[in-house]
Amino acid sequence: MFHALVSIKQVPDTTNIRIDPETNNLIRQGVPTILNPYDAHAVAAAVEWKRKLGGQVTVITMGPASAVTSLRECIEMGADRAILISDRKFAGADTWATSYVLSEVIKAIHAEQPIDLVFFGKQAIDGDTAQVGPGVAVRLDLPIITYAVKIHEVDLQNRKVVIERKTESRNEVIRASLPAALTCEKEIAEIPYASLPDLVYSLRYEPELWTTEGPISFDPTQLGLRGSPTTVFKTGTPEKHKGGEVIKTAELGVEGAVRTALDKILAVEGMASLLGVSK
Repeated sequence: MFHALVSIKQVPDTTNIRIDPETNNLIRQGVPTILNPYDAHAVAAAVEWKRKLGGQVTVITMGPASAVTSLRECIEMGADRAILISDRKFAGADTWATSYVLSEVIKAIHAEQPIDLVFFGKQAIDGDTAQVGPGVAVRLDLPIITYAVKIHEVDLQNRKVVIERKTESRNEVIRASLPAALTCEKEIAEIPYASLPDLVYSLRYEPELWTTEGPISFDPTQLGLRGSPTTVFKTGTPEKHKGGEVIKTAELGVEGAVRTALDKILAVEGMASLLGVSK
């Protein structure tokens, strides 16, 4: 039986991201949240292969209590089990501390029911680091295929997977042993419309809650701010630039508009010598 695990994240709507100037952390209170889009496509891919091979999809997330909304969305898409990892001691974690917690949780789940593929979205749209998936894979000593766009084959009998990944110049087709981890582009799978039974079930579903009190033990020195080596010294909002000046040919004519534009360019210090012309 195929067992896929998908690590998701509930993220602030990127149109409403604000930074606390004192803590340098994201302000989450009062900000609309959504399921990270890349993670949604990862869930869709996992469910697609579960339906092909038979098996189970487990979804996990580390976050506040409100993240149950995103977990239920994954259940609506066809996932079978959802786990919320939530505790005040996890707060303020950077990607290093986050990957530690997730890897420990995945180890515990794998001990219960062996996992074949671990799915991550390519990156979270709030941080854009693309570090958590590879970080977890390294901790678990799993082969990692990043920027996956298509799963060609999952061979459970021979413990192999064939995945196509995107690079800057071309696509690569990689064969790896199972279990393996992958980070997914949106092309990996289309997000399906939920069936009525899945929709009703998701509304009633209560995700499992895992905290520092159980069911597994975490090293407290590797949690939250204490376990995060990343330090943000300062943040700021970029200066809002004014729109450029518009020179209208309707008012000056083509020659007049060109001359005006050239005069403004040449007025910039050093531009005349750079262009090899005289003022």
